[in-house]
Amino acid sequence: MGTRYFDYMATNPLRPEALEAMMPFFKESFGNPLSLYELGQTAKKALEEARWKVAGLINARPPEIIFTASGAEANNFAVRGLAAAHTKKGRHIVVSRMDHHSVLNPARVLEKEGFAVTYLPVDKFGLVDPEALEKAVTDETSLVSIIHASPEVGTVEPVAELARIAKNKGALFHTDAVASAGYLPIDVDALGVDALSLSAHEFYGPKGAGALYLRSGTRIIPLIYGGIQENGRRAGTENVPAIVGMGRAAELTAEELPRRAAGLSALRDRLISGTLEKIKNIQLTGHPSNRLPGHASFCVEFIEGEAMLLMLQAKGIYAASGSACSSKALKASPVLLSMGISAQLAQGSIVFSLGMENDVEDIDYTLGQFPAAVSRLREISPYAGGWGGIKKEDSCIPKN
Repeated sequence: MGTRYFDYMATNPLRPEALEAMMPFFKESFGNPLSLYELGQTAKKALEEARWKVAGLINARPPEIIFTASGAEANNFAVRGLAAAHTKKGRHIVVSRMDHHSVLNPARVLEKEGFAVTYLPVDKFGLVDPEALEKAVTDETSLVSIIHASPEVGTVEPVAELARIAKNKGALFHTDAVASAGYLPIDVDALGVDALSLSAHEFYGPKGAGALYLRSGTRIIPLIYGGIQENGRRAGTENVPAIVGMGRAAELTAEELPRRAAGLSALRDRLISGTLEKIKNIQLTGHPSNRLPGHASFCVEFIEGEAMLLMLQAKGIYAASGSACSSKALKASPVLLSMGISAQLAQGSIVFSLGMENDVEDIDYTLGQFPAAVSRLREISPYAGGWGGIKKEDSCIPKN
């Protein structure tokens, strides 16, 4: 039977080329980059080469890349570090309801520390309204952080426009690009952002490596104090093997991105159209066209996401329900709720995120198994005849 993996938003497999690049730094080239002798300088050279490669993926300058242990750390670093460094401007920040927990939770902590936080709403597609941001930013706003693309519903936000609004009012702008790097072309100058977060394992690099792009001249307060690593902005001996792997994965991604995105978009469209054609009472979630390549997410009425995942797994299909960081919380996805989907119906969410290993055969196999799984689950569902007293306005069909 084999397996079909459709959870690339959770993680990607490590590319063989990245693993090969990493191997020497586990053993023979194990030196500390701060050491002045040859063993340390070999590691230092590899570290700086990786910095160039990661910078190249997003059209940044190498000194603007700060290596971290994850995308979550990069997001925390950006939100807390930038807010703390610019209190003279004000103690107000703006985030969106679509943002990842690693942005929202630091924002909530800042609230407890006396900052004012505005949580921007989104429309039925998960898009932030630029006019809403215009109204939200005040003279006291020091930072705006809005995700580049949602890993849960695939919607790509108008970051360049949003960043322009923030900058016109003197606020810094950070975006979480963990879900989009490797799928969309990213140019930090074209986007106009001051900070941007990356995670290596989302573009076929290793887990345990991430990065924060920080525009030259932008002040930030470190999260981790200690040594002088990363120009004093992130203490701790660098994870050289993981960073080298991240650099190699970034280099290959930059070379392959146009071809990769085109292929994934075609597979995505085939999966979306086939699913909507074969299954009734199902709705695509997220923007219908302005979405990540390879991303298809749905709200299926009358059954739960977990049941769908288990039945698909029995057929060798691995998908997701909600974000990887919240799916085990046994509560409705905040992202889906923010888009106007009821808590009851949000339990029926399912996400297929595709990667380079997927092909047309995988899609067609899934289009045979997914409708059959939904049909079987509805046969045994106590809600087979509908949700009972549920109102039409609580349906997963987006409101006008």
